Amino acid sequence: MRLQTIVRELALVIDRGAPDEASVEKVFVNVNPQSTLLLGQARGAAICAAVNAGLAVFEYTALQVKQTTVGYGRADKTQMQKMVQRLLGLDRAPPSDAADALACAICHAHASGRPRSIAAQFEAAASAAGSPGQRKLAVRSQSRSRSAWRGFAGGK
Repeated sequence: MRLQTIVRELALVIDRGAPDEASVEKVFVNVNPQSTLLLGQARGAAICAAVNAGLAVFEYTALQVKQTTVGYGRADKTQMQKMVQRLLGLDRAPPSDAADALACAICHAHASGRPRSIAAQFEAAASAAGSPGQRKLAVRSQSRSRSAWRGFAGGK
């Protein structure tokens, strides 16, 4: 039931946001084998939702994500949250899980040579979430990212 919920909810997010690609973090072997197994199942469900929607899926190691986002491959959760906040111009640091997902998207944008694609994806997500006031194309991408995150996060 949990995996079905992941696939169903991600399908809705993909439908609303209309991304071109998806990025996920590669699974690492944890000290607790049960946690590793559950993480792998959830990750597999997320990949299935993306593939079912026709998206190309790109994978990055935690080291790659941290190195790209923070500049240090052994960065801790707080460092990741603060850097995601800074890079996207957010008023506050996103929750740890959201920061990890956003950092993976930032990593992919840099790896693919299209750093502005994140702003476009957030803008699409904000539109789908009913974010008030569409931004003009002349607005800086950082401002678009900030407003889109607010819309995507429910205006918090």
